[in-house]
Amino acid sequence: MNILSCNIGSYGKYSAGAYEHLVKIGVKHVEIGAPAIADAEKVRAELARYGLTATTVSAGCNVADENVAKIFAPAVDSAEIMGAKVIFTSVHAGELDRKIVYDRLRQVGDVAAKKGVKVAMETHPDLIHNGDIALETMKGVNHPNICVNFDTGNIYFYNEGKTAHGEVKKIARYVAGVHLKDTDGKPRSWCFPTFGKGVVDFAEVFRILNGVGFHGPFTMEIEGVHGENLTKEETERRVAESVEYLRKLGCID
Repeated sequence: MNILSCNIGSYGKYSAGAYEHLVKIGVKHVEIGAPAIADAEKVRAELARYGLTATTVSAGCNVADENVAKIFAPAVDSAEIMGAKVIFTSVHAGELDRKIVYDRLRQVGDVAAKKGVKVAMETHPDLIHNGDIALETMKGVNHPNICVNFDTGNIYFYNEGKTAHGEVKKIARYVAGVHLKDTDGKPRSWCFPTFGKGVVDFAEVFRILNGVGFHGPFTMEIEGVHGENLTKEETERRVAESVEYLRKLGCID
């Protein structure tokens, strides 16, 4: 069974009502920012009150800082308290020597491994923005707890002439988390609509990842369309219709 989650940011300015709505539409998992350690148990209890769990928490990972692993450690502790096995992060190498970047990521991986947590790097420049680059990064880091968060929409946003299903095939065995986004397919186009309204072949992405034993978390991250101003009802409808589309495809129960 595939695990479907939802990034609370999918609700935009109406995130305060996200938990209640997710329960109504049958989604039981969320992605949230990693709480401070002192607050983590309280946040976990709040989620549990709605029958929700955090499958992923997000945290920063600044590899330009030589102490990045030490700085990242509290997020790992928070994830452990929350019961989340994956930490979502975005990493940018910039002008740093790749060997230094890889070494610091291995140090982060060692910290995460102690708590049984995987660190999933987002499909962002300049380390993970397509399958070939992500594969190069994964081989360079070579750590079982440093993985990929595959974003179906960002593949189109940051690249030309590539598809989500084509790129995920290259790195499927390194994927520890997925962001589900639909898109109009145009580079640098902020158009991430209701699932089924864009070009992403979700069924094929699920098929490829299921084929290597990955069953989630598949986290909806519906970032919307530039210039729109949805009501609460419209926002909730978009999330609900996206879930229903995945059900119709047979990707989730």
